[in-house]
Amino acid sequence: MTAEGPLAVLQSVGSGRSPALPGDDSSWPGVADPEQLRAQLLDWLSQYANAGTRRTYAYALGLPIAWVDTVAPAGRARPPAAPPGALHDLAWFRWCARRELDPRDATAGHVKAWLHALDAAGAQRRTRQRMLSTLSALYGHLAETGAVAANPAALNRARLGLSSSARDASPTVRLTAEQLKALLLAAARMRYSRSPRLARLYALRAVAVVALLTLGLRISELVGLDRDDLYRTGGDDVLRVLGKGDLHREVYVTDLVREALAAYLAERDRLGGTSAPARRGRTTAGASPMIATRDGGRCSRVDLYTLLRRIAAHAGPALDGVADRVHPHALRHAYVTIALEQDARIQHVQADVGHATIATTQHYDRGRRSRASTAADLVAAAIAAAPAPSATELPEVTGPPAPA
Repeated sequence: MTAEGPLAVLQSVGSGRSPALPGDDSSWPGVADPEQLRAQLLDWLSQYANAGTRRTYAYALGLPIAWVDTVAPAGRARPPAAPPGALHDLAWFRWCARRELDPRDATAGHVKAWLHALDAAGAQRRTRQRMLSTLSALYGHLAETGAVAANPAALNRARLGLSSSARDASPTVRLTAEQLKALLLAAARMRYSRSPRLARLYALRAVAVVALLTLGLRISELVGLDRDDLYRTGGDDVLRVLGKGDLHREVYVTDLVREALAAYLAERDRLGGTSAPARRGRTTAGASPMIATRDGGRCSRVDLYTLLRRIAAHAGPALDGVADRVHPHALRHAYVTIALEQDARIQHVQADVGHATIATTQHYDRGRRSRASTAADLVAAAIAAAPAPSATELPEVTGPPAPA
């Protein structure tokens, strides 16, 4: 079932138009004061500095991305909104609107009925856990501000089979260092454009994307990077990454990543006719995305997911049987597993990937972090030491050499 008619208030419409907003020319089914509800929701979302976090929460709840983006003034270019997923019509606010239920009047019974509907629609346990957590965060805020009397999403998760200890076996494919190397080589050898002018740029961009993912970054963190997020401190190159919980962390850059980024950015500047990016502290390059589209815009998560899946499909025998299960989180997962296999201290790995749910990670700050307290070099060394597939196992599709 698609959301139509009275649900237009919860839809983001095509480019060139503004979404129908509560209080404009549309109503919100079951809500007598839609403009006030909208203000309450935006007040909650404004707590999160990361635009990606706001978008993720809004998407999960069924709110129009276009007006969620009005929370913060224009600054960094934002990636395109994700397309509707399989559970699009079961997002919480759409579920309430179809029942003409004001979300502020929802009870624990409504939340449990919604969870059962998600289960019946095929939502996995992890998905339901995540959606319930998002809902609980929203209602926790509404309860604190007096908009609702209590949090209807504060449920006994153990009885619902959604406790943190009730976890399904991870469906994420476990990639080895050898498979990561195969992805890097395939990224460099594939042809992405028939245009000789762009073929090399796109190949270098693909290598940079895979290399950045070998640092254990989330895909949302990668697409949010700007060029001036790469800088030098304490004698080392680091990336300043904005992660979950709107917390910044410094991720140490390996030689693999440094070389991949340098080659990609140099080619991008050469083709764009631009000079070297401004140094940190200046404004000319601050809003320039680290990984960009052909016309300089910010890539979306879907763009890079599709790119990685295509690379995996051409990575040769090393990825046989798993290529269709490779996605950005699989490389983040690989970072953790390879690091631990190389006897990295688990506290260092937790700090590298920004696992905010682990208490010890919160004690790592810039003053205590050093090159010795990262697993990045161990992971890069494992990739470098892994046997490479022979040339016959990969397609010969390199781009033209760079001009002198």
